Amino acid sequence: MSINRVELVERRLEACLASAKPATRVLAADQPLQPGSALTAAGALALFESQLESRALDVAARELKKTGRSFYTISSTGHENNALVGRLVRASDPAFLHYRSGALMIERQKQLDGSTPVFDTLLSLCASAEDPASGGRHKVWGSRAAWVPPQTSTIASHLPKAVGAAFALGRRRRLGLPLELPADSIVLCSFGDASANHATALAGFNAARYSAKRGNPTPILFLCEDNGIGISVATPTGWIAESFGNLPGLTYVRAEGDLCALHAAVQRAVQHCRSHHAPVFLHLETVRLWGHAGSDVETTYRSLEEIEAIEARDPLLANAKLLIESGAASGADLLALLREVRARVAAAAEEAAGRRKLETRAEVLAPLAPYDAERTRAGSPPWPSAAARRESYGGELPEERQSATKRTLAQHLNAAFHEALLTRPELLLFGEDVGRKGGVYGLTAGLQKRFGVARVFDTLLDETTILGLAQGSAQLGLLPVPEIQYLAYVHNALDQLRGEACSLSFFSNGQFANPMVVRIAGLAYQKGFGGHFHNDNSIGALRDIPGLCLCVPARGDDAVRLWRGALNLAAVNRRVVVFLEPIALYHERDLYADKDDGWLFDFPGEGQQLLPGELGTYGPADAPLALVTYGNGLRLSLRAARRLAEQGGPAVRVIDLRWLAPLPLEALRRELPGRRGVLVVDECRASAGGPADALLADWAEQGLPGRFASLRAADCYVPLGAATDLVLVTEAQILDSLRALA
Repeated sequence: MSINRVELVERRLEACLASAKPATRVLAADQPLQPGSALTAAGALALFESQLESRALDVAARELKKTGRSFYTISSTGHENNALVGRLVRASDPAFLHYRSGALMIERQKQLDGSTPVFDTLLSLCASAEDPASGGRHKVWGSRAAWVPPQTSTIASHLPKAVGAAFALGRRRRLGLPLELPADSIVLCSFGDASANHATALAGFNAARYSAKRGNPTPILFLCEDNGIGISVATPTGWIAESFGNLPGLTYVRAEGDLCALHAAVQRAVQHCRSHHAPVFLHLETVRLWGHAGSDVETTYRSLEEIEAIEARDPLLANAKLLIESGAASGADLLALLREVRARVAAAAEEAAGRRKLETRAEVLAPLAPYDAERTRAGSPPWPSAAARRESYGGELPEERQSATKRTLAQHLNAAFHEALLTRPELLLFGEDVGRKGGVYGLTAGLQKRFGVARVFDTLLDETTILGLAQGSAQLGLLPVPEIQYLAYVHNALDQLRGEACSLSFFSNGQFANPMVVRIAGLAYQKGFGGHFHNDNSIGALRDIPGLCLCVPARGDDAVRLWRGALNLAAVNRRVVVFLEPIALYHERDLYADKDDGWLFDFPGEGQQLLPGELGTYGPADAPLALVTYGNGLRLSLRAARRLAEQGGPAVRVIDLRWLAPLPLEALRRELPGRRGVLVVDECRASAGGPADALLADWAEQGLPGRFASLRAADCYVPLGAATDLVLVTEAQILDSLRALA
C-alpha cells in the first residue's frame, strides 16, 4: 500500500500544534523572539503565516493537477525559511528567483500595499490569462511591481544576467544616468545546490568575482538553497561550503540553526552586500519534502528511513515549536491559523481555476515579438549639430570623403558605432578585445579612447558572461551592444539567447524585456583561416529562436542603415537583435575587377535606416531571372549576374534579403511574380537551417509561378586554404545555376 507523503507531513504538523504544551511565558508583539534577536514575536508570526501560505499553495497545486486544472507541481515545501530573505531584501531590489521560492515570493510581495501573492500564484498555476506574471504562458515567479523578472530556467542559467543587473546598478551610477531604484540597491539571485555545479552558474560566480576584482561595484546576493539533492542525485556532504566558503572576492555566509539564527545570518549577508556593493554567497540550509516534483517517485532512490528523517526536519515543525516555546503564540493559535490558511487557499484555488485561459494563437503570441514600424522608424535619437559631430569624430565627418576614397564595410561600421555612442548615452559596447585593442578586425578602434572605459570595455573571455551582462544591463535600462567574437563562439552560450533573453518578453507578458543588439562576426570565405571556430557558416541555431531578429549587412552603407534600424528595434520595441557581420567583406574594396573600388560606399545621411521587410535590389525590375541571397552571397551574385550578361545571357534581378529573421516574405512575393526562374543563393550549409528552405516552402505554398532552385554550401566544416572552394558556394557555381535556369 502506497503512503501519501503529503498527507503524512500535513497531519504531522497539525498533530504537533494540537498537542503542544502551553508556554511558560507570553511575549508581547514587539518583544524579540529570543533575547538579542532582531526578530520580534509579531514579525515571526507574520513570517510563519507566509510559510503556511506557501505550504498550502503546494498542496493546492497537487489537488488542482489531480482534476486537470493545474499543470505544475514542483513545490517549495521544505524551503519555507527562504521567506526570511523575502522579508529582509527590499521589494525594489531586482530579484531573479528559482522555482522553490514560494515563501520568499509571498513575503516579498507583502511589502507592497494591495498585493495578492497567493491568488497571483494560483492564477499562474492554472495558466489563467489573468496571471499577472506571465499572462497564462508559464508557471513562474514574477512581478513587475515587486521587480521579479520571470525565470523559466531550472539549471541556474539566470545567474549570468543577475550578475549583469548587479553590474549595471554600479555602471549607471558611474555614467550619471538616472536610476529608478535606491542608490544602495542590490540584486538577489536564488538557486539550488545541484544547480550551483552547472557551467552557467559557475560562469555567474566567476563573473561576479572578476567584476569585483576589477573594481566594479557588483552588489549581488547569491542565495543557495541547499536541500542536499538534485532530483535523485545527492550533493556530497559539505560540498557547497567547501566549494564556495573560501573563494576570493566572494563573501560566504552560512545560514543554519533556528529561525532567529537564520534571521541574523540573512540580515548579515544582506547588509554586507548592500554596504560593500560586493558579491555575497548566502548558504541557506533547507530540506526537500515530497520529492522533486509531483511525478517523482522518491522511493526509487531514497529509503523510507531517509524520507522519514528528512520529514522530521520540516522547517514548519521547528518554527512552530519555537513560536510556542518562546511564548509568541499558543499551539491552539497556530492550529487555528493553519486551518484558516488552508481554507483560504483552497477557496482561492477554486476561484483561480475558473478564470479565463488564453484562447487564440494571436493572444499567445502577442508579447513574443512586438513591432511597431512607424514608432521604430521615428525612434532615432536627436541628431547632434554638425559642429558637435565634427568635434567628436576628430575633424572629418564620416559622410565626408577622404581624398577620393570611399569607405569599406569595417570603416562604415566603426563610424556607425561612434555615432551610436555619441547619440545614445545609455549605450554600452563591450566584449573580448573590443576596448584597448579595438577589436580583432579593428571595428571598434578608437572608441574606448573617445568614450571612455565605462562605455567601451573589454570583458573576460566567456560568451555566457558577455550575454548575461547584456541581459542584466538591458533590464536596468541600458542599451547593451555585446560582441561575440566569432559566430561559432555563440554556440558556447546559445541558451542565454534562446532560453533567457528572447523568452523574457513572452513569459512576462511583455512586462520585462532584454533590448540589445548582439554583434557577431561570422560567415565563411576566410581562405586563410580554417576550422569551425573562426570560419563558421551556421546560422540555423539563431534563426530557430522565437522572437529573435537577425540581420546581415553585405555592403558598408547598408550596414550603417541596418545598424540604425537594429538599434531602434531594440530601443523602441525592446527586441533582441543579432547583427551578423560578414568577416570576409570587412575590408573588401573591389566588386567586378581588381582595384575597381566597387565595394566602397558613401556614409548614409541623417535618419536613413533599414527595418525588417526592406529588401536590397539590383538590376532591371522586369528581369526574367531573380537571384535571392544575403551576406557574402550578394557580392558573388552580382559578379555572376554581370558575367552572365557579358556572355549574352538574360538579365538578372539580384535581391539582398538583409533580414534573415523575420524573413521578408511579403516583400519577396511582390518581387518574384513574372520571373522565369528564381535562384536562392544560401551561403550556409545545406541542412543548417539557412533561409533557403523557408523561402522555397513559402513560394510553393503561395503557388508562385516559375522555376525555383537553390544553391547551398556542403554539410561540412570549413577547411583551410583553397579547399574552401570545394565546400562553399562559389561564383562559378552561381553562374552555372543561372544558366540552368535560363
